[in-house]
Amino acid sequence: MNLVQLEYIVAVDSARHFAKAAEKCFVTQPTLSMMIQKLEEELGVKIFDRSRQPVVPTKEGEQLIIHAKTVLADLDRMKGYAKELQGEIAGEFHIAIIPTLAPYLIPLFIKQFTAKFPLLSVHMKEMTTEEIIPKLKRREIDAALLATPLMENGLTEHKLFNEEFYVYASKSELLPKKKYVLPGDLNINHLWLLEEGHCMRNQVFNLCELKKMDTSKTNLLYEAGSIETLIQLVDKLEGITIVPRLSTLTMTTKQKSKLHEFANPKPVREISLVTVDSYPRKKLVQQLSDLITSNLPFEVSSKKTDVVAVFN
Repeated sequence: MNLVQLEYIVAVDSARHFAKAAEKCFVTQPTLSMMIQKLEEELGVKIFDRSRQPVVPTKEGEQLIIHAKTVLADLDRMKGYAKELQGEIAGEFHIAIIPTLAPYLIPLFIKQFTAKFPLLSVHMKEMTTEEIIPKLKRREIDAALLATPLMENGLTEHKLFNEEFYVYASKSELLPKKKYVLPGDLNINHLWLLEEGHCMRNQVFNLCELKKMDTSKTNLLYEAGSIETLIQLVDKLEGITIVPRLSTLTMTTKQKSKLHEFANPKPVREISLVTVDSYPRKKLVQQLSDLITSNLPFEVSSKKTDVVAVFN
């Protein structure tokens, strides 16, 4: 068994086609097929079911491919770590970010981050928290930006900042004419929510006690896939939603007039950069953490609030 064989089975799993995988690996199809067959003979396991089109891994093959991805990822991290020991940050860096954070946080730091480390190949992808945790543990990704605490063994959370939640409501909601609102002031039957899978949905459930929600009082139940959709729903169809602070910074003056602050203790979500405990590229993680916090808008970085427990 060798690393080239592992690269080949990962390529076939990705392409689900031997010829396309060979092209991606810059070898001929017979060479790739022969190397995979030798690996199967050595292990005594069929990795791919060749009778099906597109080709798919066998049940045993799926597990072997997971391990192959881990080995290859660890090798890449080792190379990157070796470069760091020589004072150079290079190699590949795979980072995930939750969708309710991505459009607002990434533009604040990514251009400066890639410019600072031109030899580093950065791969970013939006994922839900449920998708991120197993990928971190399997070392399919290096780090993730998401809401914490996760309460997960084997993961290290590098806290970056607390992000305050705001009420975004149409004028028809007739919220109390006071500077700050309480969760009890909100008509939860008029609340627009994110769809299942978003951690922020759970936070809003806890904040607004949505077990009391009476869905029989509306003939439209819609669960949004993004914060921008929630904002548009309030703008066009009226009602209420809950939005994080970063999403408010690009709002129009008219939209900002619909924002309402919660009374103390203010609800927030904690945002962290998360890695596995044993992640070796600590210098890179620290550099990224410092870059993000130094580029936060004044409205977020300087905000001092009493907080409530808002869970994922």
